[in-house]
Amino acid sequence: MPCNPELLKSVPLFALLDDDETAVLASQVELKKFASRERIYKLGEPGGRAYVMVSGKVRVSTVDEDGQEVIVDEPSEGEIFGFASMVEQTPHHTNAVALEESTCLEIDRHDITVLLERKPHAGIDLLTVLGRQIHAAQELARGRAGRNPNEIIEKEATFGERIADSVAGFGGSWTFILLFALVLVVYSCINVVLGKNAWDPYPFILLNLFLSMLAAIQAPVIMMSQNRQNTRDRLRSELDFDVNRRAETEIKGLARKLNLLDDKMHDLDSMLRRAVNDKSVLPG
Repeated sequence: MPCNPELLKSVPLFALLDDDETAVLASQVELKKFASRERIYKLGEPGGRAYVMVSGKVRVSTVDEDGQEVIVDEPSEGEIFGFASMVEQTPHHTNAVALEESTCLEIDRHDITVLLERKPHAGIDLLTVLGRQIHAAQELARGRAGRNPNEIIEKEATFGERIADSVAGFGGSWTFILLFALVLVVYSCINVVLGKNAWDPYPFILLNLFLSMLAAIQAPVIMMSQNRQNTRDRLRSELDFDVNRRAETEIKGLARKLNLLDDKMHDLDSMLRRAVNDKSVLPG
């Protein structure tokens, strides 16, 4: 779909263009509309084109080593995504999906070339956008290694999951065991003392019914809490792996610096030895 020149003027990246340049660029770029949940591009696809948000909502994400989706960016109006792959002409490193009905400008390298030839200052705007994406990726890398699994689990927990944790915590405590034993003893003694007038005489059929219902309800609740504990353990293991990998990288970097320093010390020692030998063979 052809692009309206007035639409380009509302995009911060192209705000510096004059009317003639806007008209030229509008004749080259295309206006694309994407339905809700429609994929714009996927990981590994050729990165021949980038997109500028005009309206709607788009999520840019990637997949980590555990196969989990990691949100990289949700560009706002006027921001570019897929720009680095388009410039380098390399496959996309991310996935882009429209979360709702969205409209984007589709641009390629030739469009950028024409833009920079006519308006060199627009290159600063492109570098600014690219710099923001680099900083976002760096913050994402630092944030994933520094996450607290307990905070993440608690933040994402639903109301039902919180209740399950509370029930499992209370059901596995001595307080519950002692109170439950006390209730059973009192219940049984009262019915034995009342004899024929008891509402639940021996063998306490009504009590067995209540115990069966309690077990049927408590078992899946405890299993739900155990599943959340497994998720917490997996996340903690993932974070430990990230920290260990970062520490390994830092140690390797330090080892390289020490080796370089050692080589320089050897070179300096060799130079000093040569200087002493040369001085010793000089006449007088």
